[in-house]
Amino acid sequence: MMLFLIFQSQIYAQTNTAESNSSLGKKYKSIEKGYKSGENDEGIATKYEELAKELVKNNELAKAEEYQKKAVEIFTKTKSKKELANALRLLAKIQEAQNKTKQAITNYDNASKTIDEDLNTTLNNSDVSRLQNSNNPVQQSNSINSKISKLKSASNTQSNQNDIQEAYVQMAEVQAQNNNTQGAIENYNKALEINPSDNLTANGIKNEIATIYANNNDLEQAIQIKNTIIQNVDNFNDVNQQIKERQSLANLLILNNEENKAIILIQEAYNIAINKGKTIEAKNSLLQLIAYYKEKHDDKKTLQLYEVFLQKLESLIKSDSTLIDVKLFEETDNKIKQLELEKSLKDELIEKKNSFNFFLIVSLIILLILIIIIIVYSVIIKKKNKKISLQSLRREMNPHFIFNSLNSVNQFIAQNKEIEANKFLTSYSSLMRNMMENSSKDFIPIQKEIDQLKKYLDLEHLRFNDKFDFEIFIDETIDTDSLLIPNMLIQPHLENAIWHGLRYKEIKGFLKLSFFYTKKTIEIIIEDNGIGIKKSKELKTENQKLHKSIGLTNINERIALLNDLYHVSITCEINDNKNLEGTIIKLIIPQLTKI
Repeated sequence: MMLFLIFQSQIYAQTNTAESNSSLGKKYKSIEKGYKSGENDEGIATKYEELAKELVKNNELAKAEEYQKKAVEIFTKTKSKKELANALRLLAKIQEAQNKTKQAITNYDNASKTIDEDLNTTLNNSDVSRLQNSNNPVQQSNSINSKISKLKSASNTQSNQNDIQEAYVQMAEVQAQNNNTQGAIENYNKALEINPSDNLTANGIKNEIATIYANNNDLEQAIQIKNTIIQNVDNFNDVNQQIKERQSLANLLILNNEENKAIILIQEAYNIAINKGKTIEAKNSLLQLIAYYKEKHDDKKTLQLYEVFLQKLESLIKSDSTLIDVKLFEETDNKIKQLELEKSLKDELIEKKNSFNFFLIVSLIILLILIIIIIVYSVIIKKKNKKISLQSLRREMNPHFIFNSLNSVNQFIAQNKEIEANKFLTSYSSLMRNMMENSSKDFIPIQKEIDQLKKYLDLEHLRFNDKFDFEIFIDETIDTDSLLIPNMLIQPHLENAIWHGLRYKEIKGFLKLSFFYTKKTIEIIIEDNGIGIKKSKELKTENQKLHKSIGLTNINERIALLNDLYHVSITCEINDNKNLEGTIIKLIIPQLTKI
């Protein structure tokens, strides 16, 4: 019982110091306002804990336990470990005060495990051991001493001082249960020394000392202590304690055969209760007086007391705020429960909504990833298709060249020009080898392309040596080994110049291939003095017209694909040569060192 009084006194000290005008009604209203204003969970949990402490002050332990459990539940969800550990310890103390030992042990243990702090672990484990060993005073004493030692070595805070005081009280109770009266009084006195200015706690401890003296028939000592307690509570102006202490001292005085003094005290308690509107306390004091007068067979005095009480009862009830508050508290309590239910439903809806939103977001992310994958693969496939198209377009040129070359060999053989045929085949095979090696490449170094074109022109010159001569000019500033140009893009233009321009010329013509260097581009110019575009069209057969159309289309498609695939800007212009007869072709290719 004493532990609860100490616990209750500490709650009084905490709340009265911090908020002297606080009341149970304000605590209830505070929670209600918190729910209505949408306060965060941790704030609501703190308000529940404040209400639980207020209920402890009013000795409404069952209700205090109910609200403290709600605080613990919310702190568990918010994962505020420090607050949760404190809340669990307070819940354990409330349960211990109700003799709910098993539940108290569980919560002291949970509090010790919540945060990994030496002091927290020591305090709670000590209380677990103390409760588990209620039949073993030695083990209980060891546990309490361990707690006192740890608290004394810790920082000197008010909370630690309160815990030390509580530990001495626990030790005193163990000593009292073990019939060690002197040891119990010594430990109670040690507890008194911790915080002598705390009148509430001091009065509780003094009451226990007085009880020990009374149980040992030292009524004088007990009465003396009780008198000092009454002086303290009068100074402290706690009405409930003023009444209860007078009632308690009156009982001791009756046992000590000081009935007159006892009656005066009971009458004082009764008058205080009537004047301060304390119905229950007035009734208890009245019953004490009536019991005394009945024992004295003073029926007249008994009836007189009843009459006075009944006359004042109506006004007493009206002025008793505690009776009015009970109804208000019940209504507010019901409102809080309704708000709790509403919040629970709201939280459930939010959780479902969040789950749906999470599922939706995950689905959208997966869909987005799939779209990105599809787009990436589409780009890759498109790029591959373009490369395949480029290779296909390059290979379209080969059959025509091969067919013409074989025809030339056939002509050499028919004319018994075996040496020319042999020379032609050797050059042709070398050219074809080069073309095959580079067939998979869209760009090759300028030097390799020039080598291929030189071999090609040598072959055509061998075939049409009486029709044209040729020259290849290369600007000396061009780095032919590093700079790249499209593979086999120039050869079709050379072929057209020879087969559709120079071949029909009556006198020997001339073909010039030039490579010029600018700041950002390579300009390739193909000039011939053949019959020109207009006359060439007039002389062509339908098959030749179709071949040229296909050839030019092929070149334009290749340029378009190269520009799109490699993000370059290659241009081609074909015009009549204004200075000479024939045509001039200009290819402009950006300077490229890598693709």
